[in-house]
Amino acid sequence: MKKSNTIQTLRFRFLPSLFVVDDASYKGTFKTEPVKALYNLGFDVRPVATVDDAGLFLWQVADSFITELSRTEGVEISRENTEVLLSGDLIESFLSSVPFAPGSEYVNEQWLKILWSKLNVCFSEEIQNYSGTVALYLAEKDEHLKVAERIFFHLVENKNDEKYPFSFLATYSTKNPEGKIKHAPLKYALTEYKDERDKILELLSCLNRAGDVSSLIGEFTSSGEMFHPLRITSKEAWQLLKDIPAIEETGIVCRIPDWWKKSRQKAKVGVSLTKKKSLLGLSSILGMEGYLEVDGEKLTKADIKKMLAMDEGLSLIKGKWVEVDHERLNALLQAAEKFHGNITMLEALRLGLNDGSKVSADSTTDEIDINAVSNSSWISELLRDLRSTSGSDFVQALPHSFKATLRPYQSKGFEWLSKMMRYNFGACLADDMGLGKTVQILAFLDSFRNQMPEAKILLVVPASLLGNWQNECKKFAPDIPLQILHSSAKKNNDDAVTEMVFLSITTYSMVSRMPELLETEWNLVILDEAQAIKNPASKQTKTIKSLKAKNRIALTGTPIENDLTNLWSLYDFLNKGLLGTSAEFKRFASSLKENPSGYSKLKTMISPFMLRRLKTDKSIISDLPEKMEMTDYVTLSKKQRILYKKYVDDLAKLLEKAKFDDDPMKRRGLVLASLLKLKQICNHPDQFNGGEGFVESDSGKFEMLEELCRTIYEKRERVLVFTQFKEICSALDTFLAGVFGIKGFVLHGGTAVSRRNKMVEEFQSDTYIPYMVISVKAGGTGLNLTNANHVIHFDRWWNPAVENQATDRAFRIGQTKNVMVHKFVCRGTIEEKIDELIRSKTELAQNVIAADSGENWITEMSDSDLMNMFRLEGEA
Repeated sequence: MKKSNTIQTLRFRFLPSLFVVDDASYKGTFKTEPVKALYNLGFDVRPVATVDDAGLFLWQVADSFITELSRTEGVEISRENTEVLLSGDLIESFLSSVPFAPGSEYVNEQWLKILWSKLNVCFSEEIQNYSGTVALYLAEKDEHLKVAERIFFHLVENKNDEKYPFSFLATYSTKNPEGKIKHAPLKYALTEYKDERDKILELLSCLNRAGDVSSLIGEFTSSGEMFHPLRITSKEAWQLLKDIPAIEETGIVCRIPDWWKKSRQKAKVGVSLTKKKSLLGLSSILGMEGYLEVDGEKLTKADIKKMLAMDEGLSLIKGKWVEVDHERLNALLQAAEKFHGNITMLEALRLGLNDGSKVSADSTTDEIDINAVSNSSWISELLRDLRSTSGSDFVQALPHSFKATLRPYQSKGFEWLSKMMRYNFGACLADDMGLGKTVQILAFLDSFRNQMPEAKILLVVPASLLGNWQNECKKFAPDIPLQILHSSAKKNNDDAVTEMVFLSITTYSMVSRMPELLETEWNLVILDEAQAIKNPASKQTKTIKSLKAKNRIALTGTPIENDLTNLWSLYDFLNKGLLGTSAEFKRFASSLKENPSGYSKLKTMISPFMLRRLKTDKSIISDLPEKMEMTDYVTLSKKQRILYKKYVDDLAKLLEKAKFDDDPMKRRGLVLASLLKLKQICNHPDQFNGGEGFVESDSGKFEMLEELCRTIYEKRERVLVFTQFKEICSALDTFLAGVFGIKGFVLHGGTAVSRRNKMVEEFQSDTYIPYMVISVKAGGTGLNLTNANHVIHFDRWWNPAVENQATDRAFRIGQTKNVMVHKFVCRGTIEEKIDELIRSKTELAQNVIAADSGENWITEMSDSDLMNMFRLEGEA
């Protein structure tokens, strides 16, 4: 048994740069040397209780590395030059067991090869400084871990000989004249070591141990046949194959056919499916027939009869060697009989998630592998079509009323949504943040409106995104009839819906406050930031799921959660029943620690209903600008609206009095001070009042900041948050520390130069510092912060040149990722009106853009123009 694991509550999270340990309180080697610590963890027992699923996966990689290291031929000879092989089978196994965890989308073949090579470097460095043998080194790490013997057994097929269809050969590793390791038949060892009795005895000692666990090997050894190539029967081969685990325990590595290594070639149950009617979602009725198959090929009754008549062992069926096990074969036949008749599309897809116990007979404990799409070409093609955005025959034209040019990947997303709607499947558009989920869904809605103008669609969004959706819809799809169902909308202060238009936009909290939304039969319900329903037990989630809808779409940039319950909840909304009941799914999820290959089944099941593209994908990156700027429209909270309106009303009275003042500078000072105060209200009421609470729900910007930073945290990326106000930096720091669970940095005019330099150095290091709050004046220039690939302008410095300089702290030489730039603008306020002017082509806008103009131009406006500029939109 391996030594006990002493590491406490480590939590791993994947990152493109390999991984980080998500436990700020842990100060051990995982924080300073994570790969080396992982290498050492590979020698420990399986740490089920001390790490999460992502950590367990990393341990499995390290444990496999140690196992392959101990099996590597000639390791005593090559020592620090040893290259541990990462086989294709291992890569396939790892990829099939990657858990759902933040950043796991980065785990691909290249990622695994990089981590494997780093583990190899760890071994090389340690053994180079170790004076003893490799065997002793490994024994000190784990007393039961043995270096592979120099003898290898090889079993291969001999297809040209019916009587002796297999060949056996024993080899040993030795050096060639160039000093490299080579394999040679074992008989040559007798010549090589003829004058070195001790070495030949040491080399051959393992044969006696192997003979003790395998009678066939014992016979070969005692008769002397072990030193010659042997032709053997299928029965002898079967006996040897069954003995392989025990033989390898003695240290002898066995090279055997792939078909045996892959769970042994056996017959299994397949299910043939045929359409009864046209496909209309998961409730479609299919015809079903159960049968037996081998490697995808259906067995005839004659094949089965032949197998039952044979002796148990290996038999050549349809050109493939199959292990004949009468007990199991009869159990399979009984199981296959259960799969006859009608079945729904939902039930068919769920077959792939069965653990086998539901279809296995009591006479066997083996898992029955159900291949739900075997020989059902139409359903295989359908699922491939749903998973793919290329090569599909389904083409949907953009309506002429849509006012945007979609990028190629966005066009494919629009077509995919249209296709899912046609099939009546729930769909999750899960593109990475910044790839334009909003514009894709608006293109789809505008197209759907042309086809079904009488349809009723409900879009549910976080309150902070109401203004953003309204503006984006007006910009890209102005012909879509829409209404805002929220208490902040002037026409809906009574929370009543008088008439449903094509598109109704509301918030998660409003759904429970408006019974008519729950009573309406919607053609489509769309959830933005759908992670809002990730907790299936919450009242909000239950309310949202009670909405009546023919079709459902979810938008989220973070569909992969570490807690699989979140994933179940999302799919319970989209395609209810696909992942079973909550209890059924919990049982499946609990089995994943012992059977991580189940992750592959789960991903196969959910992938047809999810479209996810990443900024790291080369085909996406090549089509994107290096810097993506977007304006995020924020809705004021009720408290902000009250303060804002009162301040503007008071300002109107002060401006009236200023008409009688002979000093024009007083009016100018009043206007600039008012602009400052209104910006403070837009940031947070407590900044305006001088309070200290800074409650998130009192500020639309704080709510928007949390939503963006939650996504950034899930991807373990970094963000720069710029503000022009030094006094709010501390509040932002406290708030962001709560979001990220880790303290970041604050840089403003009061930061000492030495401290400033140290912060930049640490932010640019491998240590995960998630955010830096920066005042524009103090940190808008002169900093290199390319470890961040997100920039948020929390409040606006109405000079694009200044804002661009701040953005360029991240967007500069050395930046390897796309930079996402978010500019917060409170809808209906002075912020939105100035933002519109800046982006217009008017002469006034050119003055604003001038680098030295600042905000003084506002003071030159007439009282009437000023009040139109300051007044909250929609207020009389």
